[in-house]
Amino acid sequence: MIRTILMGTFIIALSSPVYAYVANENPVIKTENSSEYIQQVPKTVIIKTKKFKIRIDLQPNGKYLYQAWGANSKLTSKPNMIISDGELVPDGSGGNYYYDFVNKGFHYQVWRNYLTDSATKAPYTLVVSDESGNTVVQQDGIVVKK
Repeated sequence: MIRTILMGTFIIALSSPVYAYVANENPVIKTENSSEYIQQVPKTVIIKTKKFKIRIDLQPNGKYLYQAWGANSKLTSKPNMIISDGELVPDGSGGNYYYDFVNKGFHYQVWRNYLTDSATKAPYTLVVSDESGNTVVQQDGIVVKK
């Protein structure tokens, strides 16, 4: 009898909305025609390029927030740039993806490079393009904090 009550309580707890929310804290990339998980995406990532520190955060609405500072600035100071409503875009089936942001006609993409043709390739790349699609900035970045 006690075993049945405990099993019932356990099943109810697993199917509750609270458990469902906790289980999906980190977004994942799935293949288009499959439910298999390819790569977990961190809720927050901080990268450093030659000229910038960039922090990307998952917001409660499912969009991403981009904040940027000068490379030698502290993250506790006011960011030089804040862009909201970014998207996570999967790239292929190998786990690569990029964050996509638009601000005043400029297109900001922060690429996560899992699969590359070089063993020395940095884990992230910042690419900024103007309205015409010309690349204005392209810098590799390393993870400062996940």
